[in-house]
This record gives sequence, structure tokens and C-alpha cells, in this order.
Amino acid sequence: MAGASAREPGFSIGIEEEFWLVDRETRDLAKDPPAEFLKDAKAKLGDQVSSEFMRCQVETGSQVCNSALEAREQLIHMRSTLSEVAAKYDMALLAASTHPFAQWDDQKHTDGERYNTIARDLRTVVDRLLICGMHVHVGIEDDDLRIELMAQASYFLPHLLALTTSSPFWRGKETGLQTFRLSVFDNLPRTGLPEVFGSWAEYRRHVDMLINAGVIEDGTKLWWDLRPSDRWPTLEMRIADVCTDLEDAVCVASITRCLMRMLYRLRRNNQRWRIYANMLVRENRWRACRYGSDPGEKAGLIDFGRGEIVPYADLLEEILELIRPDAEFFGCVDEVEHARTIVKRGTSARRQREIYDGAIELGATPKDALVAVADVLIERTDPHARSET
Repeated sequence: MAGASAREPGFSIGIEEEFWLVDRETRDLAKDPPAEFLKDAKAKLGDQVSSEFMRCQVETGSQVCNSALEAREQLIHMRSTLSEVAAKYDMALLAASTHPFAQWDDQKHTDGERYNTIARDLRTVVDRLLICGMHVHVGIEDDDLRIELMAQASYFLPHLLALTTSSPFWRGKETGLQTFRLSVFDNLPRTGLPEVFGSWAEYRRHVDMLINAGVIEDGTKLWWDLRPSDRWPTLEMRIADVCTDLEDAVCVASITRCLMRMLYRLRRNNQRWRIYANMLVRENRWRACRYGSDPGEKAGLIDFGRGEIVPYADLLEEILELIRPDAEFFGCVDEVEHARTIVKRGTSARRQREIYDGAIELGATPKDALVAVADVLIERTDPHARSET
């Protein structure tokens, strides 16, 4: 095993969130937002806000953060600022990985060289890409260390996904899944779990082969659940749904950061987390999509050591124990332990279903019940407007 790096990585964090722009009157997606919206948003947020593939989407990206407090403050600022700007144009911001009732074939993609190339290359597959996600960057400066930790961290990707599920509806129908987003995203090439590489040089050889063959322009076209960023010295966790509640996002980002440091600590002590076959991790990935963190007779993830399905709440306790030294080191114990609250009250997906079912029981039509879901999502997206439940 290679010796540990002489200097511990910085383990800084950065968070990217993708949101829907919705019409305040109909709560449907804003199919063609005015160009002035993004111009005004950039005037307030600069490079921290950008367009996304669909015109009805907008993305924010935090600056480099060294604490959970910094990350929270930036998410509050970006979400509240975007909500204020959107309101000027009779729009609202909505954080969920799928919109409750929008239709993908009604949407238009953003006009730009990158997006036009993607649309031309992937055709109808990318036309259906009516999904939003959250990405968490963790600063790991050493190239080889990033590749080594990527292979080990893949084990935990389903556990992180299960804490973020926010896409139970698709085109106005209840899917039976906690997150439908990955079912859409997995139709694209170069998605899913990352490959395992022995070194940074090996990784670059494979990427460069695709580039030289003219298949991709650069490493940003690798859309794995976890990847080395092509722009910064970070590992980028991409499996997560976008969190409706800001505190959930801070929690998942903090756990991701702590997991990376926990794996580094093992390495420093000449140990490592076992790398399991992707076929096993994929099974847990599917279970996270289907059941999330909810309890239930068939729910839970597979504990590969025991060879059996274990309730998610029990697995979470094991993770919290593993990363406790790292949460203390980063001063984010409260943020990490918020995961217990997520499991107890449910992710956005569970609460969306509860709102829908409650409205139906009171006599609402399916469409009105979905509008009620959208109303609550809008409220809880804006940190200055949402109420605690």
C-alpha cells in the first residue's frame, strides 16, 4: 500500500444545487424564463449562479467552504437571493429532483454551445433530462489519493442517496420509488458508479482515450455518481437528489466530507476500506432508489459484511460512529447528527407523498393534490419563507 501523504488534505467543501423555476400562478415549470432573470441573478450572485441544460432550471455553486457554518450561510444567501429575483418575474424556486407534474416534452433546452452539442449527440435521451441534483465537492489535493479514495468511497454512495431522496413523482404519477431521478439519468452514457483505477495516471489514460477518439471533449462528460472534478482538485459526489430542506443539504455535505477524512485516516494507519464489486454496490444503489431511508419489512440496505439486509437507521448509526472523530475535528457534529432527524421525519420524498395522500383524502383532485405538493416544496426551498414542520 502506498504511504500516506505527508500533509493531510484540506477537505474543503463546495456545494452545487440545481433548482426548478416555476410559474407562481400555475406552479408548473417556467418553460422559457426571461433572459433578464439570469442577468439579475448574476448581478447579485456573480459566478455562483448559472444556467442548466433545461431553460426551466438554474444552478448555484458555493465558494470554497472550510466549515459547515460557512456552507450553511452560503446556501441561505444563494437560495434566498434567487427566490427574491425569481419573484420579480412571477416565478418561484423549487428544490426537488423531479417536478411533481411537469411534462418533459413541453420543455426547451438552454441555447449554448455545450448544451446544443449534448442535445445533438444524445437526442431524446437527453430531452427527458427533467431532473435536478446536488453535488458535493471535497478538496483532496493529491491526484493519486483522490483516485484511491474514490474507489473506497463508492461503498457509501447509496447511503448518501437514501438521505436525500426528493423525486417520488414523474409526470404527475407516483412512481413507487423514493427517487426516480436516477432512473432517468442512467439512460445517459458514462453514468452510474465510478470505475476503479490503480492510479491517477491510469485514470487519465482512459479519459484521454475517449477524448482522443472524439467521444468526449473533457472529463466533465463523465457523469458518474462520484468523480474527480475536471476543474478543481476535488472528489465530486453526484449521486444525491437535491434536498428540499437546506439543513438536509448541509448534513449530507458534512457527512460526505467526514467520510472522506475517515477513509484518509484508515490509509494513514496503513488500513483501507474494502472495495466491493460494483454489482453489490449497485444493488444497494437500487434499494436506496426504491426504499430510501424509510423503515419497512422489505426496506434497508445490504450489509455486505453480514450478508443480510439491515434497516437503514441501524446502518446510519454505524456510519455516525465511524465518522465521529472527523465530525469533532471539523466541528460539525450537530450537522452530521441531523441525519437522525431526516430518517425519523422522512426525506422530501416521504413528505411529498404524505401531502399528496392527505389532499386526496380531503377530496382534492390528483392535479390539485400535486399542486399542493408543489406549494410546500416552494415554501420549504426558500430559507426565509419556509415554516418548520
